Amino acid sequence: MTGQPRTRLERVRASVGIASLALQQIEDDLRADDVDQEELAAILRELIEDTDPPGGFMAVVAQLLTAAARRAEQVEPDRDGDASCPLHEAAALITDNAGQRLIWAARALHPQQGGI
Repeated sequence: MTGQPRTRLERVRASVGIASLALQQIEDDLRADDVDQEELAAILRELIEDTDPPGGFMAVVAQLLTAAARRAEQVEPDRDGDASCPLHEAAALITDNAGQRLIWAARALHPQQGGI
């Protein structure tokens, strides 16, 4: 094994650690006693709106899984989809199901005029 894959893995581990800390901060904010329905709706919208990065957090996670699926298609031993298909499906579930449910929840908590 060469040094580069290890270096890549170390970068991924560090990035996952940073993302985990950021998500923990969001979770801590969600648990605050003073979060009302309007603020909760706004927080949910931040996870799904076309802001920075484009498409919101959920879209970025789906994009990450799609990239993994595309790579799996290239490296699967039998190219039979045993790895890539579940990854594509997970990306679709995040986009189609999780994202849509966040929109519904945000609307139920605090409807916005002309937005999500």
